[in-house]
Amino acid sequence: MSSSTQRILAMHQPRRLVFGAGCVEQCARDLAEQNFKRIFLVTSPSTRRCCESLGQERFIWDQIKQEPTVETFRQALAAARDARPDAVIGLGGGSAMDVAKLVAAFLGSSQDIRQTFGIGKLAGRSTYLACLPTTAGTGSEVSPNSILLDESEQLKKGIISPHLMPDAAYVDPMLTLTVPPAVTAATGIDALTHCIEAYANRFAHPMIDLYALQGIRLISRSIAQAVQKGDDVEARTDLALGSMYGGMCLGPVNTGAVHALAYPLGGEFHIAHGVSNALLLTHVLEFNLPAAPQRYAEIAVALGCERGKDDTETAHRGLDRLRELCKQCAIPARLSELGIPESAIERMARSAMTVTRLLERNVRELKLEDAIKIYRRAF
Repeated sequence: MSSSTQRILAMHQPRRLVFGAGCVEQCARDLAEQNFKRIFLVTSPSTRRCCESLGQERFIWDQIKQEPTVETFRQALAAARDARPDAVIGLGGGSAMDVAKLVAAFLGSSQDIRQTFGIGKLAGRSTYLACLPTTAGTGSEVSPNSILLDESEQLKKGIISPHLMPDAAYVDPMLTLTVPPAVTAATGIDALTHCIEAYANRFAHPMIDLYALQGIRLISRSIAQAVQKGDDVEARTDLALGSMYGGMCLGPVNTGAVHALAYPLGGEFHIAHGVSNALLLTHVLEFNLPAAPQRYAEIAVALGCERGKDDTETAHRGLDRLRELCKQCAIPARLSELGIPESAIERMARSAMTVTRLLERNVRELKLEDAIKIYRRAF
């Protein structure tokens, strides 16, 4: 793992980033000032109501009902090409924003989506793009990543490109007040995992450490309150800001083995991404801990733990804290609780080992037999 400032780090961020209660109204003003006439909005049925103030002529595509597949994206792109918009807006959770980002990039492109899986393969983007998150989870509004389920392989795959960074992002905590407790918990743990995996990472960097540690502090202190009392604006604001910081970690550093092992749970069994992360989080970190005890000790302190006699003891206190947080948020603790058969473990492990873009960043080398053991511990 390298945290040296000698390593060159490139950060891509939206040209306009607005945070705060009520800033969705600023988005509407900005769209009007830029004279956009035809707005294509990607959202879900539950968040369609939030679209009313955005744009003079709105084309609302609200078919995001679960984590998106390649086919979901193709349907959205076809609808957008029919609408011929001059701006694309992603409003919703990570699924809606990820699809909107891809729609904006592919509107004027002849590339096929399958040609762009991986890093830096997207040719460009010419259509204006703005994102407004309604959950505090993926940080997609400030990341250059989009994730789709490739149905042919039952595996989630990433498209990573600076062309997927929105032109503008508006993070309004008020949009998250009605998110149900289970979704608040799953998306919040996802955001927390982004921060943890970015801080304890072979590609870790001091520029990103600041965002990662502050994200951990904000999310860990408020996630249980936001789950249990959803109208607590202060808790929702902490989660929204922490999630945004987690998203800022994704482009320059990204995540590691927790996410890699979580992908097959979503791809084959359609387990919510945040729940998949939560189920595997402490098991992967326990495996990783010997490789970076000092880093995991600092994570524990950011989680609110007292320091122990050494880094290893402090780090283990952090693992206990994470288990308690998941329990407070009523997240299932075992794969078996979600109906995943034990016979799927080796198959999932082999699938996870193909996610090399994340595994290469994990602080400890993870082999197939290690993945199998982690799944068994989580079972």
